[in-house]
Amino acid sequence: MSFFKIYFCGSIRAGRDDVGIYQKIVDELKKYGEVLTPHVADPSVTALGGEGGLKDDKDIHDRHVMWLKQCHVIVAEVTQPSLGVGYELGRGVEMKKKILCMYRPQPDKKLSAMIAGAKDGNNFYVENYKEENIAAVLETFFKNISPPTVSRLDWSDYYPM
Repeated sequence: MSFFKIYFCGSIRAGRDDVGIYQKIVDELKKYGEVLTPHVADPSVTALGGEGGLKDDKDIHDRHVMWLKQCHVIVAEVTQPSLGVGYELGRGVEMKKKILCMYRPQPDKKLSAMIAGAKDGNNFYVENYKEENIAAVLETFFKNISPPTVSRLDWSDYYPM
């Protein structure tokens, strides 16, 4: 089994209704590697914040960008629309990360065209799912991407300066 550094994103300030689902996703992701952002699934983190005692929004932003740079893959739960998640996904595309967006279809909502239309089956994947098939969706994603390799150029991922 390969060991990935995984950046998980889900809504924080835009609403925490799906935090229980986030926890199930994070628990499954731990089978594939290190989840750099497990706090997204922590029910004590509310829409008002509570991210590990950081002093301001700039600190939160900078820490998350650092994690985005370090990760091998990004997994995003995108059912609850979030400006922050959209920003993280855009930065991930810019960094050429492998990205999986997981969406639970709902009769009164549609996934953003900017997410659904970005699906390319190469670096950007979008999967509709139900809570009971989280494990299968993640297994398929990780089977279809190349495992991380460590080379001289990758050491900064493991020993950030």
